[in-house]
Amino acid sequence: MAGTTSKSTIYREIRRSIIMEHRKPGERLDVTQIAHQYNTSITPVRDALQMLTQEGLVTIKPRSGYFVTRMTLKQLRDMMELRKILELAAVERAAQRITPEKIQELRSVHAGYTGDDDESYDRYTDENRHFHYALAQASGNQELAETIGRLHDRLARFMVLRHAGLSQEFSHAHIIEALEKHDVEASKRALLDDIAPAHDEILDEILEESANNWNVDTVR
Repeated sequence: MAGTTSKSTIYREIRRSIIMEHRKPGERLDVTQIAHQYNTSITPVRDALQMLTQEGLVTIKPRSGYFVTRMTLKQLRDMMELRKILELAAVERAAQRITPEKIQELRSVHAGYTGDDDESYDRYTDENRHFHYALAQASGNQELAETIGRLHDRLARFMVLRHAGLSQEFSHAHIIEALEKHDVEASKRALLDDIAPAHDEILDEILEESANNWNVDTVR
């Protein structure tokens, strides 16, 4: 009899394996094999993979199955540029209207540095998404926040490449400090100081070490 492993558990563990590059871009995800691994039916596996498809981490190919999403360098650069545009708009609005309650939420996002293991980096990635999503919510535009959240989902496996477990909390603290003062220009500078180096480090890592794995197109 099949077990009762929930789709949320399967989703979480496959998501982590993709983010930490244990499953490589282009790798096929065998539904039957995964179901056997978790001693469950194929239904929760398909549900979990569908959730990952919605996040852009998994791609469905008709008559072929599920695959870890591959991405061109052009797509990656476009997403990072869009992130910069949207988050600058969000932080500008947030600096003018952020509440003490939202400041407290931003301060409570991080649970602290716990090392460089997979579980810790999975958490750091989630905390980064939570921080930037909550910041965008402070703009007062929920659609903007949802769009930024989806971008972070798609960028999650790249964000891990910068190994920012120690520095992330400090760069976010500078953003909070500027937001608390309702200083628009300082908030924008602090945001850029957080995301610009991250984007540069990601591109350097992709181009120097991981180009073959990511199937990046360096021409277009």
